[in-house]
Amino acid sequence: MKDYYKILGVARGASEDEVKKAYRKLAHQYHPDKAHGDEKKFKEISEAYQVLSDKKKRDHYDRFGTAESFGGFGKGGFSAGGSQGFDWSHFGGFSGEGGQVYSDFGDLGDIFETFFEGLGVKPRRPTYHQGSDLEMIQEISLEEAFRGVTKRIDVDTFVPCTHCAGKGGDPKSGTAQCATCNGQGEIKEERRTFFGSFSQVKTCAVCHGFGQVPKKLCEFCKGSGRIQGERAVEVEILPGVHDSQIIKVKAAGEAGERGTEAGDLYIRVKVKLHPVFTREGDHLTVRQELNVFDLLLGKKIEVPTIAGGKLKVEIPAHFNLKEPLRIPGEGMPRFGSFGRDDLLVDFIIKAPKKLDPKVKKILEELEEK
Repeated sequence: MKDYYKILGVARGASEDEVKKAYRKLAHQYHPDKAHGDEKKFKEISEAYQVLSDKKKRDHYDRFGTAESFGGFGKGGFSAGGSQGFDWSHFGGFSGEGGQVYSDFGDLGDIFETFFEGLGVKPRRPTYHQGSDLEMIQEISLEEAFRGVTKRIDVDTFVPCTHCAGKGGDPKSGTAQCATCNGQGEIKEERRTFFGSFSQVKTCAVCHGFGQVPKKLCEFCKGSGRIQGERAVEVEILPGVHDSQIIKVKAAGEAGERGTEAGDLYIRVKVKLHPVFTREGDHLTVRQELNVFDLLLGKKIEVPTIAGGKLKVEIPAHFNLKEPLRIPGEGMPRFGSFGRDDLLVDFIIKAPKKLDPKVKKILEELEEK
């Protein structure tokens, strides 16, 4: 009787996780595709794991010391039938969506894919290439970012062939049933592995899964259904957009082959630097010269706005000129929400070049008082 616990190097009371970790380590070590692999040892390890990872089989083994009733392994080996009785969900990885098994080592993922395709789990699908996504940079001014703007962008890329409507064949000649797959869109192949023989269902390489082929290829696109051209895209840039913000335009990227889905266009917005305003988040900052006499006389100061107008603001009493003066609601729009942020005014004190003696005397008297 084989000692499966000894083969995996675990104690009889080992948990499921301990069994799995031991198996994965040994499977990586002895996999036949490895430089120092051992197919016989690998099969023995897999057999032990198949038993000890299954609660019912492990209980049966612990009680009766045999694995002959488990099917597919016989007396310590793989059955000649290949996949019968083998629990693939325990082997070398974990189960994903649709029953597909993701392996932790080597080319077993390809073998599992073959197995499930043979069972018809994977749907037949055309294998033409979907169009690639594209990315472009669109520069706008700060004023355009403030108001929002619609831009027309010309994209040099693959576009659907207008001569064959993206089908790849001469529309006048029509289509015919694919002789390679007899219109099924797929062909069946036999594949032998050390697990056994598998029937593999593959997409037909001639019709690419459609079951039909053009009687005559389009002379303009040579059967691909797309040609190099220019796609005109209009993109709406909303008020308050930020620098480096990305806008996605669905299906405005590269056209796919023979009518398959087009890629998306990603537009990265580049907001140009402004000569007057500095932006931080949705705040705007402007530097404003301040005449000392205007300050002393309490005059209102004229400040430019991003909307193109002028504001007259009064500097509050005891205001600290080292700090910016905040003007609520005169900054950038808050992207995706209502309202606007604030405008911050950094004052630069401008002193007179030379004081008139009379003015100097008045200032000295004011200082005394």
